[in-house]
Amino acid sequence: MSHPHPDLTLPPPLPEGGLRIVPLGGLGEVGRNMAVLEHAGRLLVIDCGVLFPEDHQPGVDLILPDFDYIRDRLDDIDAIVLTHGHEDHIGAVPYLLRLRGDIPLVGSQLTLAFVEAKLKEHRIAPLTLTVREGQVEQLGAFECEFVAVNHSIPDALAVAVHTPAGTVLHTGDFKMDQLPLDGRITDLRAFARLGERGVDLFMVDSTNAEVPGFVTPEREIGPVLEQVFAESTGRVVVASFASHVHRVQQVIDAAAANERKVALVGRSMVRNMGIAAELGYLRVPDGLLVDQKQIEKLPDDRVVLMCTGSQGEPMAALSRIANGDHKVSVGTGDTVVLASSLIPGNENAVFRVINGLMRLGARVVHSGNAKVHVSGHASAGELLYCYNILRPRNVMPVHGEVRHLIANGALAVKSGVPADRVVLAEDGVVVDLVDGRAQVVGAVPCGYVYVDGSSVGELTEAELKDRRILGDEGFVSIFAVVSSGDGKVLAGPQIHARGVAEQDDVFDEILPVLTEALEEAVRAGATDTHQLQQVMRRVVGRWVSNKLRRRPMIIPVVVEA
Repeated sequence: MSHPHPDLTLPPPLPEGGLRIVPLGGLGEVGRNMAVLEHAGRLLVIDCGVLFPEDHQPGVDLILPDFDYIRDRLDDIDAIVLTHGHEDHIGAVPYLLRLRGDIPLVGSQLTLAFVEAKLKEHRIAPLTLTVREGQVEQLGAFECEFVAVNHSIPDALAVAVHTPAGTVLHTGDFKMDQLPLDGRITDLRAFARLGERGVDLFMVDSTNAEVPGFVTPEREIGPVLEQVFAESTGRVVVASFASHVHRVQQVIDAAAANERKVALVGRSMVRNMGIAAELGYLRVPDGLLVDQKQIEKLPDDRVVLMCTGSQGEPMAALSRIANGDHKVSVGTGDTVVLASSLIPGNENAVFRVINGLMRLGARVVHSGNAKVHVSGHASAGELLYCYNILRPRNVMPVHGEVRHLIANGALAVKSGVPADRVVLAEDGVVVDLVDGRAQVVGAVPCGYVYVDGSSVGELTEAELKDRRILGDEGFVSIFAVVSSGDGKVLAGPQIHARGVAEQDDVFDEILPVLTEALEEAVRAGATDTHQLQQVMRRVVGRWVSNKLRRRPMIIPVVVEA
């Protein structure tokens, strides 16, 4: 297998007639999915999603793909193809369209409806092309054929990109549920037809490659939810992704069976489900949905609230309910259902929410103690089926952490794909398909781009490190006034600490040492305030480390008088 190496250089020019693939997100992480295909000087973007921050990224709202690779070539982009409507595949579209607003967006009806609602908030009116399974469109230099795939959201599509250099089949996110709620299965007949014609590179979802067997059908969730609702004597709160139409449908069906009303909580949930219902993807019995404001007028045993926050996001509805910081409250006798699986990295945040809800007296039902969620991603057995049906010439696992990519690559080898035809790449690693062979040829810079309030890309790793230090260790400020003539300390030094867990008077013993160090520095020739500030930083930093066993942020200020 081809492994990316840190010593990879910038790639050479693409050979004439070749096809280049540059993943800018989603390889080495679950989220931020984006791939750029290049042929004959033109570019095609597949997906453009966001990654949600973890605990070690305080204050960050979203993480975007790094657009620097295409920033100077925006006019070469023929289209952005969107495989489905989840945030980790469409969430960064507004930020790319800020750079060039007339890039055509291509996707299914529901996917584009979700994107257009998002773009409306950004005041962007996009150019769109709605496609469906079986459709073939010439998008500039790329002929794109769309294939129905089953996922945890309706209207998901795989895309086969045909060029003179070969055919690339990108699955997007998919699974092979044979009993889907909407009857729309992954079109293995289309996969077989593509396999007969020849798939030169198979870019395939890796998220569940480590999980043996097959994913449980979605239909098995409905009866479990109905049973949970029937057993509940108080309110029921169900948390899921704001775009999980199938799960919301099952909640609506279970509520109807138990004569409960449903209220949608959270702006994104209300918006997305409104779109899904309007387009016919969500079937809601008359009178079942009520406004959140009406909930307080109904008996608790006749209420279901559907909200966001199943991943422990701090500002989502469920986290705020757990913290007692939301209009909706839960207590003894109430039931909370987390109807989603854990995204890697979110475990601590989710468990924190579960503990908070249980502390309030609620019963919490989640995938660890009941069958209230099934994954939307193909397990190992399903992936093997795809390899055997397609018989691809080259394989490039996508969408997953490194362990998922490696596991998927191993499955490809087991199915008969030669090991040297399995390309394991990460974000920024450049893969060329030339003469029927896919190989790593270099790498381009590809870092995290942070959305922090209204700023995009301005927050650096160094500033994030400062935030972590402030959060973990606190800070110490030191103030002194020195004579510009002889360097004598005229006032101070004064030390104030925040978040260090000790009173300021603990620093009294270091003050004489600090004064002497300042005066000694002046005698040794230190002439500007910056040098003296560094002296104070070193002296106090060493003392705090040895005495208090802490490493706070130290902010020295020296004023000349």
